[in-house]
Amino acid sequence: MEVQIAVAKVNKYATSESGDTLEVIERPNGGLSVVLADGQTSGRGAKAVSQMVVRKVIGLLAEGVRDGAAARAASDALFTDKRGKVICTLNIASIDLHSGTIVLTRNNPSPMFICRNMQIDRIDSESTPLGVSREVRPSITEIEIEPGLTVILYTDGLVHAGERRGQPMNAMEVLQSMLEDQDPTPQNIADTLLAHAVMLDDNRPADDISVVALKVMPRTGDNVRRMTVRLPIEGFART
Repeated sequence: MEVQIAVAKVNKYATSESGDTLEVIERPNGGLSVVLADGQTSGRGAKAVSQMVVRKVIGLLAEGVRDGAAARAASDALFTDKRGKVICTLNIASIDLHSGTIVLTRNNPSPMFICRNMQIDRIDSESTPLGVSREVRPSITEIEIEPGLTVILYTDGLVHAGERRGQPMNAMEVLQSMLEDQDPTPQNIADTLLAHAVMLDDNRPADDISVVALKVMPRTGDNVRRMTVRLPIEGFART
């Protein structure tokens, strides 16, 4: 088996910086962690907040700190720095080779999806963003790594897509349609969900949107780890 991870993200329309920050880090005891944070509002201020949170989390994960403890520490740091006036959502998805599980840590009111073949479970238990108080605790879900397992995480830009047109995004419906018609790759899933959200916003996203898809697939070929990143660059002035 192998775990493939795919990301699709886009900025809010007419905004040069995304308030969403995503990083992938190797875990000291084996495996990888994907860390996704969404700072309050959008633009440069939100980016600074989400970057601060992600830096805190990945620094602690690299030292071997448990995911839940890293999330709580990031929340305390944000609360102290911003005096409770700024919040940030957080998702951590960790492929833990030591335990043979995927650990999902969530401080995000937006739900996440866990798919096993054609069954889709919507995980929408109560979850509080970081920075609200000193008592913030994450919601943690741990699932065994098994063939076909798929996990989808996203920021609230996906949830709110289409609301201004009165046609809100139904991510579960889009996901169900994909699973019925094909065996989509993680990139297919992330790209399709993002494209549908952008379409509902008339190709002018009302918020930053980030989608992360993880899927356990049959291993093919060698044992080399690979990661590909695509960064579109708009025209810019040279000095």
